[in-house]
Amino acid sequence: MFQGRPARNSEIILVGRSNVGKSTLMRNITGRAFRIGKKPGVTRKPNFYDHPQHNFLITDLPGFGFMSGVERTYRETIKTDVVQYVESNSNSILAAVLVIDGNSVIEIIDRHLSRGDIPHDIDFYNFLIDLEIPTILAINKIDKINNLDASLDTISTSFGLPQPWKQWSDIIAPISAKKGDLSSMLSILRTLLHDAKHDDLLQFFK
Repeated sequence: MFQGRPARNSEIILVGRSNVGKSTLMRNITGRAFRIGKKPGVTRKPNFYDHPQHNFLITDLPGFGFMSGVERTYRETIKTDVVQYVESNSNSILAAVLVIDGNSVIEIIDRHLSRGDIPHDIDFYNFLIDLEIPTILAINKIDKINNLDASLDTISTSFGLPQPWKQWSDIIAPISAKKGDLSSMLSILRTLLHDAKHDDLLQFFK
């Protein structure tokens, strides 16, 4: 499993498929430069942003799913390591941000379902819910979606959240990490931190 996690009692994690914009989102939240790129699988180990004085950690976990030029066995190893990391640290995780490429997720989900497979995004969302980790569905790249409400309704339904999507504004956050449009996600995060009695951490998510 991944090594090098700072010993902190509180953590926010960013999870999701490869190339959905997690590292860009991490950079926007923290103001710290992380390696990003168009090629899937750039992040293959966690990026930790440590706040030791607050006993708090923000973690960008490696993407799972397809990675161009990466063997299937290695992809499966990464996914297993991500799952084990989340399970091992679930008691410390205050919230998970499951980042989804809103521009392509419907096509990907339909393709998996047509083969009789459970799509990775949905499978991981259910995994987080089973662990009772408060989870935000951060629908990224909304600037590339033409009919946003219709797309978000379809995505919402795919995750077992009946339409209209707007009734799930405490879970679904339309964002554009590239353009720095994170207001809906940050609002949900602040609410979750307040509910968890961690108002001391609100300063990191303004």
